[in-house]
Amino acid sequence: MRRRSLLIAVPAGMATLAACNDDGASSAESGDSASPSASATSGAPAPKIVDGPLPAITAGAKFGEKPTVAKGSGDPSSQLAVKTVIAGNGRTAAEGDFLVANYLGQIWDTAKVFDNSFDRGSALAIQLAQASVIDGWRYALTGKKVGSRVEFAVPPTWGYGKEGYAEGGIKGTDTLVFVVDMKGVYPVTSSAKGTNVAQDDADLPKVGTNTDGKAPSIEIPKKDAPTKLASSYVIEGDGEKVAADSGLLVQYKGVLWDSGKEFDSTYARKTLTSFSLDGVVKGWKQGLTGKKVGSRVLIVIPPALGYGDNPPSGSGIEKDSTLVFTVDILAKL
Repeated sequence: MRRRSLLIAVPAGMATLAACNDDGASSAESGDSASPSASATSGAPAPKIVDGPLPAITAGAKFGEKPTVAKGSGDPSSQLAVKTVIAGNGRTAAEGDFLVANYLGQIWDTAKVFDNSFDRGSALAIQLAQASVIDGWRYALTGKKVGSRVEFAVPPTWGYGKEGYAEGGIKGTDTLVFVVDMKGVYPVTSSAKGTNVAQDDADLPKVGTNTDGKAPSIEIPKKDAPTKLASSYVIEGDGEKVAADSGLLVQYKGVLWDSGKEFDSTYARKTLTSFSLDGVVKGWKQGLTGKKVGSRVLIVIPPALGYGDNPPSGSGIEKDSTLVFTVDILAKL
């Protein structure tokens, strides 16, 4: 089971994608430890961005390599120390965007690593927004470009506050040092990018091909729902293929076959969603495995591969419903 980042909380909307454990609990974004509220320090005044001090990166100096960072020397700044170690030339991150990144975090005084994505083998997808991530990340990384490695030191005011985070071994007086490799930036209006694919199966729904950030239409045929899983490209991207255990960042919309009624949508929530295919319903795992990043995929999920006779409470999904999704695969984590 992947350990969830200390930085984030479970994204909204995952209840209607998550597979259930034997006890009925959601398994999407599950982890070995609970995540603290990122809003604990929200509302603090913006920090002053200063050049240092920052500890040296003593090994793993290249982008994508796990860094080794020295212990802090002397007292850290009371403000936010930020340094672009490697300057990228990709998209500039704006507040509210989703960032896909690898990172390492350690404590200034001890150099104890309390969290890192490099060892997990899966990047983090996080929104640079208040209450979505600790404020130090939001202030340090907004305005930085994809392809950059950024090192920064976060005092408690813009980290976990005076309370700290005991489960992560972080005290209320600890300044935190992060090294972040920015792999991708995705506005909440992100869409698939690729080549439209003919939708010529009259027995399957037709999905809109707009890529303007608005929800694509889904037209359900006046026919019986298929009894087997259907998964096909609407737009075919040219990115790497999704593995059965991949983490993904997506945009999606789900409707019921019988009524066409929408029951879940990232477009409606004006957000994106990330998850591991190990933690979603079987129809999503099977329907997205092998598909390319950048694609829009139609998935029609029969009850046996969806929620069967046990749909999520309050989801608007009836028992034994066939589900229809359009999914834009934005990034592989």
